[in-house]
Amino acid sequence: MASLKLNGVNKIYPSGESALFNIEFQTKDKEFIVIVGGEASGKSTLLRIIAGLEEPSSGAVLIDNKDVTDVDPKDRDVAMVFRSSTLYPALNVFDNMAFGLRLRKAPQAVIEQRVKAAAAILGLEDVLYRKPKTLSAAVRQRVAIGRAIVREPRLYLFDEPLSGLDDALRADMLNVIINLQARMEGAFVYATKNLAEAMAIGTRIVVLKNGLLQQIDTPQNLYDYPANAYVAFYIGAPTINFIKDALISRTEQGYKAVADGLEIPLPQSIADRFTDIADYADSGKKVLLGIRPEDAEVKLGGGFGGYECTVGKVEADNDRTYAECALKCGISMIVRGQEQLSSGAPAEIAIDAAHLYIFDNDTRLTLLARDSGYKKTDFAEADFVPLTFGEEQQIIEKLSPKKTDKKKKLR
Repeated sequence: MASLKLNGVNKIYPSGESALFNIEFQTKDKEFIVIVGGEASGKSTLLRIIAGLEEPSSGAVLIDNKDVTDVDPKDRDVAMVFRSSTLYPALNVFDNMAFGLRLRKAPQAVIEQRVKAAAAILGLEDVLYRKPKTLSAAVRQRVAIGRAIVREPRLYLFDEPLSGLDDALRADMLNVIINLQARMEGAFVYATKNLAEAMAIGTRIVVLKNGLLQQIDTPQNLYDYPANAYVAFYIGAPTINFIKDALISRTEQGYKAVADGLEIPLPQSIADRFTDIADYADSGKKVLLGIRPEDAEVKLGGGFGGYECTVGKVEADNDRTYAECALKCGISMIVRGQEQLSSGAPAEIAIDAAHLYIFDNDTRLTLLARDSGYKKTDFAEADFVPLTFGEEQQIIEKLSPKKTDKKKKLR
């Protein structure tokens, strides 16, 4: 069994710059946790704190319910794979993989058994006695992973291990890591900014932004039930379309969302989930609408009751065609379409409003409650409520280092 628990982990550097703010979550044995976020989100810093390579400013790191916050990295029973393979160029593959075991004075028989077993799992049997410089980038990264797994740690950490590989090699290595996780004991924590990687391998995904926790949940729950607009933006490709400053109005049939001349009747299923709809309707309170490209379709011509538009740029992505369209009301959206679409052609967009996302325009928090489609988990983090957009900005401003105006003296 292996588990990881983070209690209120913060990281503030001597300069005053804040990298992490009050990070809390826990894992179960054999779980594959993926940490996602853009640049400077705190992914790598968090992994380094878990590994013991950096100290948190406050908070605690627990492995198997034991507080290891002040324990040396070598004594935490953690193995980490970095972005670059960082192999010893003078050593062959076998000796690179065996290096950590020899430092721990493992018996030669144990070293032989573990290295050869790892080589078999990773497909490295034929290169065990070659030097790193003779290997491709993907094979070198397999060696780095092998060096981690021969230790048989309780916790495996991966810091963007595939970032330097092309798409084909990335897909191949991703399969290696998925198969590895299925065969090994222990928990896996994997950091990446690549959404496709996260969705493919994650049992649950931790979304970070500027060192602040946004949401923790399964990939599908994050996609269907984002806690705020940032999660909706980050989880999904192509990215979601946002329509700002929309208003909710009552109609004879129920409710509609109105923005810049665009009117979208709200299905009863959305109105039922919008628990505060009576407070927003005809009140002047603004909302932020989210429409995923896959939930809207452009068709050439017209007459089917859609929203008139002009087709702009057309691109194919993973066997699907998407088009940037300008609605007659002036709003632009990326939507799915057909291969025969051509730029400049008149068309209409059909929006599946049953999959509409609605957020408060100011706080950016979701206004839609979960329904029966939400797949419950055993973790309390699923009920985590992120900070509002304004609260985040206040914390970022408060914890950011104050810049001083240093003027050079004229001589």
